[in-house]
Amino acid sequence: MKVENYTETVAEKYGDLQGVSIRWVVDKGDGAPNFAMRVIDVEPDCNTPYHAHDFEHEVFVLQGDGVVRDKDGDHAISPGTIVYVAPNEEHGFFNQGDEVLRFICVIPHQDR
Repeated sequence: MKVENYTETVAEKYGDLQGVSIRWVVDKGDGAPNFAMRVIDVEPDCNTPYHAHDFEHEVFVLQGDGVVRDKDGDHAISPGTIVYVAPNEEHGFFNQGDEVLRFICVIPHQDR
């Protein structure tokens, strides 16, 4: 069993993006056989890339206000919002508030 505060996991830069960080709080190294849990922070006026890939996401918004964009447009997100992103669905998370947009994102294990 792993029990700790998420801040005990080092925040990594999310690719080449400015203002976006990711913490891999549960992954294969913890013995999780199927899924990784990440906590992603998006600073005000920043965003994750608009992209698609062959695996799903399950997201739970913890803090902040923004939108998640898909082929149909922007959908408002705020604390308590859940988002399911299907495999191969284009998506991106955009912070439109004055504080950090923070969310939990669960994905099947990926090489990173």
